[in-house]
Order: sequence, then C-alpha cells, then structure tokens
Amino acid sequence: MLRLNEVKLPLDHDEAALTGAVLARLGIGADALLGYTVFKRSYDARKRSAIVLIYSLDVAVADEAAVLARLGHDAHLAPAPDTSYRFVAGGAQAAGASRAERPVVIGTGPCGLFAALILAQMGLRPLILERGKQVRERTVDTFGFWRKRELNPESNVQFGEGGAGTFSDGKLYSQIKDPKHYGRKVLTEFVKAGAPEEIMYVSKPHIGTFRLVKMVEQMRANIEAMGGEYRFESKVVDIDIAPGEGAGQVRGLTLAGGEHIATRHVVLAIGHSARDTFEMLHARGVYIEAKPFSIGFRVEHPQSLIDNCRFGPSAGHPILGAADYKLVHHAANGRSVYSFCMCPGGTVVAAASEPGRLVTNGMSQYSRNERNANSAIVVGITPLDYPGHPLAGIALQRELEERAFALGGGNYDAPGQLVGDFVAGRASTAFGSVTPSYKPAVHLTDLGPALPEYATAALREAFPAFNKQIKGYYQADAVLTGVETRTSSPIRIKRRDDDLQSLNTRGLFPAGEGAGYAGGILSAAVDGIKVAEAVALAMASA
Repeated sequence: MLRLNEVKLPLDHDEAALTGAVLARLGIGADALLGYTVFKRSYDARKRSAIVLIYSLDVAVADEAAVLARLGHDAHLAPAPDTSYRFVAGGAQAAGASRAERPVVIGTGPCGLFAALILAQMGLRPLILERGKQVRERTVDTFGFWRKRELNPESNVQFGEGGAGTFSDGKLYSQIKDPKHYGRKVLTEFVKAGAPEEIMYVSKPHIGTFRLVKMVEQMRANIEAMGGEYRFESKVVDIDIAPGEGAGQVRGLTLAGGEHIATRHVVLAIGHSARDTFEMLHARGVYIEAKPFSIGFRVEHPQSLIDNCRFGPSAGHPILGAADYKLVHHAANGRSVYSFCMCPGGTVVAAASEPGRLVTNGMSQYSRNERNANSAIVVGITPLDYPGHPLAGIALQRELEERAFALGGGNYDAPGQLVGDFVAGRASTAFGSVTPSYKPAVHLTDLGPALPEYATAALREAFPAFNKQIKGYYQADAVLTGVETRTSSPIRIKRRDDDLQSLNTRGLFPAGEGAGYAGGILSAAVDGIKVAEAVALAMASA
C-alpha cells in the first residue's frame, strides 16, 4: 500500500475526478490501480472563491516497487505507514501474574475511559471509579441545572461518566506528537462504539454531545464484557501511601462511604476540575506544582457571519459545514490573547461544579446547526500571576468564578456584555442582533471587574485587532459571557518520563487533563493509552 499526499481537487469534484487524479499522479493505467481509500481529507479556503479539497490516500497498485522506483523524487509518495495498534509487551504477562490484584482507574473521562479499555483488552480487569453518575443520569442533572438553576456538585458538566468532553463540541483532533499512531486507535474505537466513520479521515473530526453519550455507554458495555467493573457515585476521598526511601508506594484508596480498596496501581484520570481531590493529594504529600492556564470570556457571533468570512460564496456547502476559526493577538502589556474551544453552530453552557461559583463552556451537537458560533477568548496566565503555593491557581479560579456569580445576580445567570460596550468600558443595557444561548439566562452588566486588570486590558485591545484577521469579527453587538476559567488544569501532578509514575509515589499514574498532560478529548484519550501500557509493564514486573 502506498500513501499519496497532496492530491488537490475543486470542492465540487466527482469520484471519477479523484480516481483520475490518482492515475495521473502515479502515471499508471486504470488496470494497474487495485483500489484506494481516503486516509485524510482537508480543505484550503485561503481563496474563498476557489476552495480546494486536499486528500491523503492509501493506494493499492499492481507493481508497488516499480511505481516507487519511478517516482522516488515525489516527496508526497511513500509506503503507507502501519497505523494498527499493538499491545505493549508484558500485558499478557501482567494479566497472568496479577489475577488477585486489579488496577484501579479513577475517572471516566476520555483519559480514564481509554486507560480502562486498554487494561481490559489486555485482560487486567480494571476497577473504574467515578464520583459522578452514569452518563444518561448525569445528562438529566446537567440539563436540569440549566433549566432550574439546581446544581448537583457531583453530577454536572465537569463530573460524571464521559468527563467534561461529553458537553463540548466533541473535537477529535490534536497537535500532539503521535509516532505510535495512538490517535488512530482512539478513532477506531470510537467508530466501533457508534461514531460516524468520517472521523477517520476528515481533517477536523467532531462528534457532538448526543452522539458521545451513546458511544460512552457502548464503550462501558465493552469494558464490562472484558472483565472491567464500573462503580458510579464512588468518590475517592483518601489515598493510602506507604512511606519509602525516595518515594512512597500506593497501598489503597478510601471512598466517601468509608470503603477501603486495596491496590498498588492507580490511574489518576480525575479531570481538570477535581479541586477537592487535588487538595487531598497535596495533603498526602503527592508532588504537585502550579502550571499555566488561561482565563477569559465566551463570545458569540452569528454563525452565518463566520461562514461568510471563512468560505465566501461556498458558505453552507455540506462538505465544509459550519466554519470555525483560530485567532491570536499579542497585546501591548505582554499578554497573549487567543481563541480556545471554538464551537461552530453551538451554545454557551453553564459549567459550574461548585455552589456559588459560575463558569462557562461551549458545546455543539454533531449537526452544528445552532444560530450562533461561540468560542472562549482567553488570556494566558502563569504561576507568576498566582505565586506562593502549588494550588494557588485553584484559589484564583474560585475567586473569579465567585465574582462572576455575583455579577450575574447570584442565581447562576451569567454576567454578559456586548463586545462594543466591553471595549469602550461601559455597561450594557440591551441586547442587539445577537441573542445569547447561555441558560438559565444572561444578565447584562459591566464585565470589566470580572477579571484581573491585565486580562481586561489585553482583551479590550484584542477584539478590534481580531477584525484584521476576520473582517466583521469586531461586531459591536456580539455577546460576551463570563467567565471561562477551566481552560486547562491549574496544576501538574508530575510523573517520571520512563514509567509515567508520580515523581514521589510509586503505583500512582497521573494522567490526562487533570494531571496536566493533555488538553482535549483526543490527547487525553491518547494519554490514557500510554498510561495503561505503563501500568501493564509495572504489574508485569511487580
């Protein structure tokens, strides 16, 4: 099989044109072409009047060696890499030697889900602990909060089966280095669980909330069929660490109900909002350090504006779908302002997990057909902005979320402001052409006090500057909703590079977003695979 890259065709080409392009690039007749599949399809929209589709294809030909010899100068032609997943050496040995001990996975977000899946596929019968509820019950609680302002601190956008990514755009792409093609394994398992097959080849695959719910349930069923065991509403409140020279050793976990679970191998996939668990780990001496994250607001524009700006006359084309964007501005005060978690045709959602604190996030369904586009526009901050303690970033998040709660009226309505008024420094009193999507409601006010002054100044500078990148983006009556504080974990639970165990706690495998090693569904799932392999190796050598 050959990998043929950079095959470019017009947006509205037919299948015959793609076949013809393959034959022409390879210089072969139709009888020598045995078949091909699309490995990746992207588009180039820099010329909006002539958008081009770009293909990477896996091609089977009658005489592969001859084609390679003749076209060896073509940098876009090579033998197709093997992207199949192979279980880490030692997995079977660990399963055979450790029937009495089960690895424990804490958390059922993308990282915990794939750690559990790989451990189950290797025969290690993982025990999976989740503080929240099963995904359908969690969905009921979450939608209930949006409608009735009744927050369940253990069952919401942040906590419950599927993790925070369940209520998101369901993006499945990342810029991580992936030499072992773990990302391909993730996509393959998602398709098996019910995701559309197009996620295997489109350049920016996404799924959306409702499809993710069904997939998470199917993957849970698969894990249980292989010997895994799920326990929901099972919050870990303590960790038993035996002291040792240089590093302690995990011996077990204690649940909120008092049950003690003996184990020497724990995957810590708790997500970026498990603040009480971070505090417990720090109190038990697990090494934690502060890390950078970002703060800001959600902004909503008409999706039609973004479509027209990005795609011109091709806006609305079914292959292109709803347009996204990516923006960056370097402010005069040295701060970087950028778009994050852009949700085409989506909604802004209430993402609080603690009473008296307000957080926003963005969500889309697979169709991406809601009226507005939204994204977080955030300012990067570092531990220099919250010095003195490894958990100081959490304290800052809580302070900002409490401000937002008060600015919104103290009832989980979100504080909001029109972009033009925010830049001018005046409170908003009425909505314009953009109707906000946040539920329960948006309370218009002045968002200036919602963030530190340096962040407010950088954001006020950024919005007019963004208009140079997307004409019309600086729309005076576009709506800002505050606040966005959960862009990533404010801490890193450091681990060793060689065996992925905590720096000072053997048997504890920090993983995913919560530990500071991922940022999004795909990267978190890939990290779950890596950590599961490390657990298998550790169990095999124990």
